[in-house]
Amino acid sequence: MKPLAEILRPDTLDTFYAQSHLLNEAHPLKQAINNKQLHSMILWGPSGVGKTTLARIMCAQVEGYFVQLSAVLDGVKELRLVVENAKKYQNIGQTTVLFVDEIHRFNKAQQDAFLPHIESGLITLIGATTENPSFELNRALLSRLSVYVLEALDEAGLMQILHRCLEHVDLALEQTAKEQIIANSFGDARRLINTVEKISQAKLESLDEQSIAQFLQNNIASFDKGGDIFYQQLSAFHKSVRGSSPDGALYWMARMLVGGADAKTIARRLLAIASEDIGNADPRALEITLNAWGVYERLGDKEGNRAIAQAAVYCAVAPKSNAVYKAFNQAMTSAKQTPNLPVPKHLCNAPTGLMENLGYGEGYRYAHNEPDAISHGQTYFPTELGEQNYYQPSDRGLEIKIAEKLKKIQGKS
Repeated sequence: MKPLAEILRPDTLDTFYAQSHLLNEAHPLKQAINNKQLHSMILWGPSGVGKTTLARIMCAQVEGYFVQLSAVLDGVKELRLVVENAKKYQNIGQTTVLFVDEIHRFNKAQQDAFLPHIESGLITLIGATTENPSFELNRALLSRLSVYVLEALDEAGLMQILHRCLEHVDLALEQTAKEQIIANSFGDARRLINTVEKISQAKLESLDEQSIAQFLQNNIASFDKGGDIFYQQLSAFHKSVRGSSPDGALYWMARMLVGGADAKTIARRLLAIASEDIGNADPRALEITLNAWGVYERLGDKEGNRAIAQAAVYCAVAPKSNAVYKAFNQAMTSAKQTPNLPVPKHLCNAPTGLMENLGYGEGYRYAHNEPDAISHGQTYFPTELGEQNYYQPSDRGLEIKIAEKLKKIQGKS
């Protein structure tokens, strides 16, 4: 027996309850379909939004020969066979539409194998991906494809699909139960259909709100720890900490953990935050985050996650400064622009008599022999570059004191 998702798969645009932003009459994609002039493209969006279904429908609309490959299971060998068959169909005037699921999983060499056949018009490539194509596809292939972003289904679209499901299964669901199922689908049509099918197969004694809630309790949101959704959540976590929102930081941390993220990934990001966004405004943030990571390594998830959460809250409420981050970037830029400037002789060591005779180390003033251990006026840059002032402490946290010390060192107070 076919799975319910396959039974309900739409075969025309009229029954495709999604992506109206791409399929309205004014959109170039819809115009291309109407004119039967399909072009190669990438369909980028989360799971269960109709990428495969839309590809099949488009192929049928242009009366093409549809071939599907999976980047997980197939490779260049299978592509060669597709190409040979495409030549045969081309001889009888029929276009070959090649749909490649999870195209981001192909390596660079495999992606390059598509190029000549796209350019010659032998195949029309439709690639599907849940990942950001800007990062996952090589530039040569991406430049030859249009990218269309598919969105998670809204509640109205999911309700239409749910009603279609109920036409095929014997379930009398209350309105609140329907709303629970839709909320638990997270915009994923396939997830919704599979949930309805599982409820039907479970033969629950009751289909009221409480029973459905109990059934859905362990059906948590899917989480691709290597995917674009993960990086967006990690970005939201970072920006919450940077923006001094401990509650936002805890929420996004919890979202990632509930979805199956590795807590060490969060700890690594916190270490970056402690250096990039807090810096010398509160150097303790770096130490506290390192300690939290150590607690996690020693105690595992439950207690370890609490320690990382504690560090996240500390970093969120800590004074913020990116002064060191900016200063280091400026120093790197200067270093790249002046790679051949010599070290001033007074900063060089003179381990041999010859080097001493050549003036190496001459004029250097040993700081510990100076008042307050500061050799005022001594220069530390190549002569051609002149003294630079990259580090500008903020007026927050410990950097207030650091700024006062620098003024004294630089003779400004």
